[in-house]
Amino acid sequence: MTHHHAFSIAPGSPVYFCDPGSPWQRGSNENTNGLRRQYVPKGTDLSVHSADHLRDVARELNGRPRKTLGWITPAAALDALLFAEQTPWCDDP
Repeated sequence: MTHHHAFSIAPGSPVYFCDPGSPWQRGSNENTNGLRRQYVPKGTDLSVHSADHLRDVARELNGRPRKTLGWITPAAALDALLFAEQTPWCDDP
């Protein structure tokens, strides 16, 4: 995590690190883990699942609207961010 700036999507955006052992500081992360465990229980050996199955799980989770994103999907939020990054000259709403 010392190189978090190297993989940040939006340069200059703040990065927040939660305190160890404080799951209440990671609400979205903990919620996502719970959703993921509906498909792959905690402690499961991922090698027993095919790459196609894991891709399907990721696709389904990324296609699920999230309250924290204003009820849009993570995939739509990422597309909006990437599109905004590609067209900085377009300031009109």
